This record gives sequence, structure tokens and C-alpha cells, in this order.
Amino acid sequence: MQSFALTGLLTSVPTADEVLKAYALELGHDFIAYRNHVYRVMNLCAAIAEDRAEVEKIAVAAVFHDLGIWTNKTFDYIAPSVVLVRQYLAAQGRADWIAEIETMIEDHHKITPSTASRDSLVEPFRQADWIDVTRGLRTFNVQRPLIESVFAM
Repeated sequence: MQSFALTGLLTSVPTADEVLKAYALELGHDFIAYRNHVYRVMNLCAAIAEDRAEVEKIAVAAVFHDLGIWTNKTFDYIAPSVVLVRQYLAAQGRADWIAEIETMIEDHHKITPSTASRDSLVEPFRQADWIDVTRGLRTFNVQRPLIESVFAM
């Protein structure tokens, strides 16, 4: 059972908010729904990883992981999302984050566990997205009260 409890849910992360705002036109009427999904995934990933120090990395992955749906108007969005995040990280001087965040995006819909390093955020991110997409049917041993509080945001 997940022992980590968030002392306060993440409701405003400047990095996430700035990127979302930059893509508001592309997101259109889906802006609020996508923002909510991004924040649920961020909160769940931070809880699963038991590491709030990595919130910036989690925020970048969360914002970009599905963004290609809107920017490229396709459900074959993984590659376009990876291109967007690579460009963003390079522009931010965070090229050292590219490999991990790229894998977070590429593996986030895998049904089976990621084979990425146990020290990375890849598997917690995959699990967080699955918890959100299944509305808590999959829990990956995250405590139900935490999941419910994230969905109540």
C-alpha cells in the first residue's frame, strides 16, 4: 500500500501553467479538461514516486504527454508530443532531462510495466496516467483516499 501522502495537492505549478497557456489556442474548448488531466497525473505521479522534488520534471512530462493530439490533430500523438517536449527542454536549457521525459511520454500508455530504470519517473508516470484514465479502477496500490482527493480537485 502506498504510504506517501501529499501534504497538499498541487493546484498551480508555474511551468505547467505557462506551457498550457502557450497552447491554449490549440487546446481550445478542451483546455480545462486537459489542464485537469495534467494536474491529476502530476499529483498521482508525485505520490507514487514519493518525491515532490521532481515536480518540475513531472510537470513537463504531464503537460506534453498528450499535447500532440491537439497540435497535430491526431490520435497518433506520441511522436508529435515527443518532438514538442524535446524542443521545449532544449530551449529551457534542460537537455539533460530529454531522455527520461521522452521515455515517460513514450511509455505512458504501456499496459505492462516500463523497463526503464527503477530510479526514473517513467513507471510512476505510467501508473499515474493509468489511474487517471481508468478513473481509479487501476490503483497500483495507491491509497483510495488519495485517489479520491485527486479526482475531487
